Amino acid sequence: MGHHRCYALAVLAGVTVVAVLAAASADAIPACARKYQLSCSTCHAPFPRLKPYGEEFAARGFVLPPDQEPPRATLDVGDPSLRLMRELPLAVRLDGYASWKEDPAGVDFELPWAFKVLSGGPITRSISYYVYGIFEEGESVTLEDAYVQFSQVFGLPVDVLAGQFQVCDPLFKRELRLEREDYRIFTTRVGHLNTNLAYDRGVVLAWSAPGQVDVIAQVVNGNGIQPVHAGSFDDNSYKNVSLRLARQFGPLRLGVFSYRGRAASLAGGPANRTTYLGPDVVLDFGERVQFNLQYLHRKDTNPYRGLGPVGGAVTRGGFAELLFFPQGADGVWALAALYNRVDSDDPGARYESVSLTTSRLLARNFRLVAEAARDVQHRHWRLTAGLVTAF
Repeated sequence: MGHHRCYALAVLAGVTVVAVLAAASADAIPACARKYQLSCSTCHAPFPRLKPYGEEFAARGFVLPPDQEPPRATLDVGDPSLRLMRELPLAVRLDGYASWKEDPAGVDFELPWAFKVLSGGPITRSISYYVYGIFEEGESVTLEDAYVQFSQVFGLPVDVLAGQFQVCDPLFKRELRLEREDYRIFTTRVGHLNTNLAYDRGVVLAWSAPGQVDVIAQVVNGNGIQPVHAGSFDDNSYKNVSLRLARQFGPLRLGVFSYRGRAASLAGGPANRTTYLGPDVVLDFGERVQFNLQYLHRKDTNPYRGLGPVGGAVTRGGFAELLFFPQGADGVWALAALYNRVDSDDPGARYESVSLTTSRLLARNFRLVAEAARDVQHRHWRLTAGLVTAF
């Protein structure tokens, strides 16, 4: 296997060199930076990871504070009840890789791995939208995030969001991670259930006041974003609910997440009841080091919904992530170490991995990625070199 690995590393190194040469003049900017004539580094460090300012910008519905919003951003149509953006904000994100894998062995060119068209911005002073379509892993285009947000409802520090989104977003946003390796606990499904903490349809209510506990409640279908079946997105009459509380203590953010839902049996018998409970932690050591920790305990009472083994299943796990920015938040280098572990009574849900990722910015919106990831459970390596860009 040694000469195959040397060959693979040589191919991946060549791909990286070609990417560096091709990207030397990359200077395009994504939609919001283009709209407001700001650098991507205003919100990202490095992209797609958000700075606190970027998180605040997104939470406002992708607009600047009212006293900073430039007049050029909207058209004067002579009707105070109509607020039109001067230009429809559009952005593109492209992820592509070349990987060497032990199973199946060999080099795989994976470009494009993902191609996204994104748009987001204000509809009125208090209503905004966000939407993107994605072509991923060679499959047809699908719509993932797609929602409308109502900000500062009744003048209170309350936002309401309705549409498609990721249930795990209040904890850690999968779309903003620096690694190719995923946060596996959020995407894990158990038995014959579609329930997990990735994409779903529903409503979010977020209460956030300075210096107080952030409260985020969600009501979702609980079965992902499957196509309409029998005239309904929801595959049963139940709704799933979650509640997340979080508080910032200086450099430390502590949160706790709970979730409860039901799914009808497919072959008679009792409905399944799903519960999640667990903490999340973010600890900043200055601007160079950040430590993230997520743990969740999941319990299902009838995960096979009458079509498999009888009885419940317990799933527990999470991830630990260490981010290091040698040159600070606005530097061009970033290192990420990620450990995933999911233990479950359902053998198909078990997972364990470790990865080390190096990122190098060639431009604020063009990032080279090199990652070594090991599937500990199956004892397989995956070595990746690639690029992530947005414009």
